[in-house]
Amino acid sequence: MNWNIIENVDLTKIAKLRKEVYDDEIIAKLLIQRGIEDFDSAKEFFRPDYSKLHDPFLMKDMDKAVLRIEDAISKNENILVYGDYDVDGTTAVSLMYSFLKKNYPNVDVYIPDRYGEGYGISFKGIDYANDNECGLIIALDCGIKAIDKVAYANERNIDFIICDHHTPGDEIPDAVAVLDPKRKDDNYPYKELSGCGVGFKLAQAYCKHKRIDESSLIEYLDLVAVSIGADIVPITGENRILAYHGLKQLNARPRPGFKAIMELYDNKEFSIGDVVFKIAPRINAAGRMKHGKYAVRLMIQPDLEQARIQSEKINLYNIDRKETDKQITEAALKQIVDNSETVSSATVVYNESWHKGVIGIVASRLIETYYRPTVVFTKSGDKLAASVRSVKGFDVYEALVKCSEFIDQFGGHKYAAGLTISEDNYDKFKQKFNKVVKETISERSLSPEIAISSEISLNQIDTKFYGVLKQFSPFGPGNMHPVFVARGLSDNGYGKKVGADKTHIKLNIISAGDNRTFNSIGFGLGDKMDLAKNKGQFDAAFVIEENEWRGVKSLQFSLRDIKEHFVE
Repeated sequence: MNWNIIENVDLTKIAKLRKEVYDDEIIAKLLIQRGIEDFDSAKEFFRPDYSKLHDPFLMKDMDKAVLRIEDAISKNENILVYGDYDVDGTTAVSLMYSFLKKNYPNVDVYIPDRYGEGYGISFKGIDYANDNECGLIIALDCGIKAIDKVAYANERNIDFIICDHHTPGDEIPDAVAVLDPKRKDDNYPYKELSGCGVGFKLAQAYCKHKRIDESSLIEYLDLVAVSIGADIVPITGENRILAYHGLKQLNARPRPGFKAIMELYDNKEFSIGDVVFKIAPRINAAGRMKHGKYAVRLMIQPDLEQARIQSEKINLYNIDRKETDKQITEAALKQIVDNSETVSSATVVYNESWHKGVIGIVASRLIETYYRPTVVFTKSGDKLAASVRSVKGFDVYEALVKCSEFIDQFGGHKYAAGLTISEDNYDKFKQKFNKVVKETISERSLSPEIAISSEISLNQIDTKFYGVLKQFSPFGPGNMHPVFVARGLSDNGYGKKVGADKTHIKLNIISAGDNRTFNSIGFGLGDKMDLAKNKGQFDAAFVIEENEWRGVKSLQFSLRDIKEHFVE
């Protein structure tokens, strides 16, 4: 594991921030790393202002979208809210459906079946709209490449409003409105909204047009915050405002569906990390193991008791998902070894029986063992479907573009994508993908790396320091949780391996000249126990967290790595 210490020792900027914002060198360095160099930008960062959201009408086609919804309502048309089966799609559908349904009855929901229809807009979904006399489909978190599907709908006099955030192709669908900040011809100031975030902007625009108080939209921000966390979009700019206020909504007034999940964790205050590891897997599990409509039903459920019943069912789906992805991961790892591909530049594996709903998770698991771009295929009808995951610094979407001659359909982001191919193209794709990765990936991208924000001494860490650090949240891409490195540390003798399989370590860290002990947990660092116990002093890379036990709060370290300490 490489430790990359971020260097930004601009003493003039540090001195300016210490004078204007907060007199602490490390805090000033962390702010500068985030592009914050004066009082005003610091104020905007620490106090995200809901009123500073961009005007939604800056987004191309927003005026057309709002007028089409207004027209549908005035003519008493049936509106179908259509979205993908993952967290971003189902939160977006829940938001738009709830927003429209509040004042208009003729609204229905459609989530495609992962196995029968696949990702995005389907002909079956359009037929459903046609059979139910829907004159307008609002597609969320999908549709930007659905050229043929939108044309099919147009032939049936069904209009589309597309709300997407994925990268468009060369052609834009012939819809009434296509809302996507990543359109080349769109000058919207912020490009990194989630799919649910684009849906929120449409709701915001409608409120602005109808002179409805925009503060009424705050009740939907818990959905937006969950989409931002789950879809791993940057928590910068407008997303930071949405995530900040969304987490406040989630913790103060969560919708019953989220509250039912949060009760499993004693209603503790949830962070973006909790969203990613506790809420998102359960919402995703519905679409992976059963059907995404169950996730939507949970999120739009107004009654807490009913939400608890629905949440319990979804929790069972999640337990099933965990066992399934564990079994497939073990089989995939064996396939890599059996095929003598442990030293390849990329991983491409396939088994026709693997569960389509978990291959994305399996791809991420394989990267934990073999740190390289990974594609996991399974059989889907008469095609092969795959989930793709990448490593830091490597654009897997661009790699797929270079392999497009062997791909029927693909879409996604820099670090995650999906694709389908013909079965007879599997070996050709695998060969070409490996070749592209080998020729374009850097050596640095093939080694896991920890970005260290700053070196620190344990005597610099106290509740006052952590109180300021906590205000850097919500953390995520573009504003990662600061990782610190401290040197010359020791365990007080009570450190031990923990976990059912003893793969984690729990240390009680001390340093010379400081009489305090910091409880520390290192997940997956079981093989470092001997270093901590027998090698004397060590250096540690860690995140500072707050632990609460029986009402008493204390600081603790979440260890990212430890190395033997060498005296220079």
